[in-house]
Amino acid sequence: MAGLKRRIAGAVFAAASLAATAADVSALTLVDDAGRTVRMAAPPRRVVTLAPSLTELVFAAGAGATLVGTDRFSDWPASARALPRVGDASRVDVERVLALRPDLVIVWRHGNTMRELEQLEGAGVRLFFLEPQRLAEVPAAIERLGVLLGHEAEARSRAAELRRSLEALRRAHEASTPVRVYYQVWSTPLMTINGSHLISDVIALCGGRNVFAGLAPLVPVISTESVVAADPQAMVTADREVGGGAALRRDPQHPAFAVWRRYARMGAVQRGWLFAINGDAISRQGPRIVAGAAAMCEALDIVRRETREKATVR
Repeated sequence: MAGLKRRIAGAVFAAASLAATAADVSALTLVDDAGRTVRMAAPPRRVVTLAPSLTELVFAAGAGATLVGTDRFSDWPASARALPRVGDASRVDVERVLALRPDLVIVWRHGNTMRELEQLEGAGVRLFFLEPQRLAEVPAAIERLGVLLGHEAEARSRAAELRRSLEALRRAHEASTPVRVYYQVWSTPLMTINGSHLISDVIALCGGRNVFAGLAPLVPVISTESVVAADPQAMVTADREVGGGAALRRDPQHPAFAVWRRYARMGAVQRGWLFAINGDAISRQGPRIVAGAAAMCEALDIVRRETREKATVR
């Protein structure tokens, strides 16, 4: 009898060990962009995103059906517009998020209010911080979400497609004549981007040179005099109204460029090389960055072509 009890106890222990091993194998463990280890027993079925780029990345990973809420600016793809809204970068409605009973909230690392995020964590909500900062990190983010949300194959396929598109743009412009670019984030005060910004990566992809790449802040405030001194060949800004099948508009009369009209000797102003790119395509850290990059490359190609034409006429 004692031997039988020992055998039963051993079998129970072995079964428990196998179950624990199986659970370990099925459990998800990822490190997010805040350096925190996130563990989940299974892919989440109820997800909330707190930035438009995150919403687009979740859909790109094939997991749009898991979304039960998002921020008020998430408007792409079209099905995202029907999702309940829980606030924006400046304020998250904690009670509204909790009412949605999410298994996971995906957070824009540098764009959401920490006080409210701490309240969510205090209520037992699991957070995953995600913020691609370089072009290569966008398809990688889609793959990570594919693993996290249980859509690994679809996410891998979409990420591979994105990489192919970006690589094609890179190859097409790797031997192009460099173009000096000033990217204007805001006009009052004047704000631009440094070399660590995703958009600076886009400029480099197209064979451009960000004239303010060496500044320390990610989005530095600059002076009018510094732009005049840099004398960029192209000025670029973002505008959500640019669309209608094209992500680029050559627009010397754009209100954002009004400050430069009295500096007619600047190369970009003199030749009318002032461009607006669809803001959602160039500014969101999501899959549409390919369209934004293609628009940037088109703008710089216009500068190159017209420079060659002018030299030929001479």
